[in-house]
Amino acid sequence: MKIQKEDVLKALQTISVPGEGQNMVESGAVKNVVVFGDEVVVDITIANPSLQAKKKTEVDILKTIHDLVYAKAKIKVNVKVDAPVTPKNEIKGKPIPGIQNIIAVASGKGGVGKSTVTSNLAVTLAKMGFKVGVLDADIYGPSVPIMFDVENERPLAVNVDGKSKMKPVENYGVKVLSIGFFTKPDQAVVWRGPMAAKALNQMIFDAHWGELDFLLIDLPPGTGDIHLSIMQSLPITGAVVVSTPQNVALADAKKGVAMFQQDSINVPVLGLIENMAYFTPDELPDNKYYIFGREGAKNLAEDLDVPFLGELPIVQSIREAGDVGRPAALQTATPLEKSFETLTQAVVTEVVRRNDNLPPTEAIKITTMAGCSAVKK
Repeated sequence: MKIQKEDVLKALQTISVPGEGQNMVESGAVKNVVVFGDEVVVDITIANPSLQAKKKTEVDILKTIHDLVYAKAKIKVNVKVDAPVTPKNEIKGKPIPGIQNIIAVASGKGGVGKSTVTSNLAVTLAKMGFKVGVLDADIYGPSVPIMFDVENERPLAVNVDGKSKMKPVENYGVKVLSIGFFTKPDQAVVWRGPMAAKALNQMIFDAHWGELDFLLIDLPPGTGDIHLSIMQSLPITGAVVVSTPQNVALADAKKGVAMFQQDSINVPVLGLIENMAYFTPDELPDNKYYIFGREGAKNLAEDLDVPFLGELPIVQSIREAGDVGRPAALQTATPLEKSFETLTQAVVTEVVRRNDNLPPTEAIKITTMAGCSAVKK
């Protein structure tokens, strides 16, 4: 029997490609139909890359032509997959109105000074004229309230467009929210992942942050459930990873960078910060003692091809300042203030570079660059 091409096309109009609404002829999936006597060749392109979709498409075409055109037809189906390419730098999450840039501060390992760095970055940004907020996402060990001297404060409820919202606690020109505001000082937070994630979402979306140039998120150590919840909930502009120079910390910092660079997460890494890089005693100001090793984070940044944002020394006053709730960057006209300013300028410069070269998360253009200059193209 001689099969007509028109009959084959008419039969194919009765079925659709898996996951698509239109029939496979009208949708343009069928690219070509060739008929030789009782032989039929169908070329079709689908967007679904799964093996099940390819198999179902082939089976549907075979069955339809046999049922509606000719039961003994010899049919060959060439299924090609043309899946839409997901942009490499696609940022996921729901933006918060008014917040321009969301920076995640992470570390693969605990005890490297991540919260100290976050607090000092925040107050330095505020001194530069930016509007800044800090979300303490370290559910199980919230320390940001202590570092901002607000551990006894509680967020107030405010009415925003008929909805009750949390008003972040503010000190040193920085807005702060932390799970530490809702627990007693001696109370352990014994929560499973979903409950912790729900609490974080409330602090993110049920808070009245107002207009912010930067929201810094102090993440817990490691690469776990809290990190995934944050990155699924928010369009993170970029991530900063903090490490000390020794190999034990660098091994975990490398994993932290790898987490952000996974295809399923894909958050730009703004760079590495080396904390506790060296010790200089007051009586020997020209000496540097590399207690934990030398330039470990800098070398790791080069190996991973991510920016090295700077180093911070081991200084007793940084620890003391954090303990009394007045970040060391507030110590005016000191080498520490200058160190944190240099580090913060590097972070902002990388944010500008990221916003110039990668797809935006929302409206993430920095308009005030006090103390910083944009990277020249």
